[in-house]
Amino acid sequence: MRILILGGTGEARALAARLAAEDTDVISSLAGRVRQPRLPEGRVRIGGFGGAAGLAAFLKEEGITHVVDATHPFAGTISANAARAAGETGVPRLVLRRPGWDPDPSWNSVADIYEAAAVVRDWPGAAVPAVLDGPGVAAAVRGSPGEAVFLTTGRRDLAAFAGDREHRFLVRTVDPPEGSMPPRATLILDRGPYTVAGETRLMRDHGIGLLVTKNSGGPMTAAKLEAARNLGVHVVMVQRPPLPPGSVTVPTVAEAIHWIGGS
Repeated sequence: MRILILGGTGEARALAARLAAEDTDVISSLAGRVRQPRLPEGRVRIGGFGGAAGLAAFLKEEGITHVVDATHPFAGTISANAARAAGETGVPRLVLRRPGWDPDPSWNSVADIYEAAAVVRDWPGAAVPAVLDGPGVAAAVRGSPGEAVFLTTGRRDLAAFAGDREHRFLVRTVDPPEGSMPPRATLILDRGPYTVAGETRLMRDHGIGLLVTKNSGGPMTAAKLEAARNLGVHVVMVQRPPLPPGSVTVPTVAEAIHWIGGS
């Protein structure tokens, strides 16, 4: 067997470690969007394949016997390419995807990042005047929930909010954004896992009243949701894109190992 893991997630690294420990030939592929990724065990390639056709060619050239799509739940393009390439080559494909966070009736659930940006544009937090910008803003709005918007949707989606000149934003990404950003934005570079205490302090200090995030699931970034609930901060939750038709999905590494051994 030779397993290709389309990775970048903690589940992908855990699967690679399990397979490597069993002396299974495994290749992990990372998209290369993070400057200093956490590398899995075994052979690693970084960068795209050149679409579905390039991935299909790779599967043939490398003699791949199984494909495990363990990408981020919002990596829709690579998941679609993997489905097409596996279908063209006849290589079995599995999706390893952690469950999403349980829905909360208080969330404003939206289909995509553009709908989230529309919700933010209509949010009345903009009524706080722009003169509050500057070093004194934390003291002025410390009684959270405040009027600022906390964006934790990743650096690639910031352009959707770039035209919003009314709201004040706190933006958190792993790497510096390369595209446009909202004009009234404070940028924080940080990587999880996060704690409830830390997220609570961050939201209070920046006067956050609205949190915009994606339903990525998992424990590493879930603390912000508990902090928002405790502070009364509103939540806009972007739902996951649908998987390609016919996708076989498992939520755990153990089930992925079982699928590989039984397929």
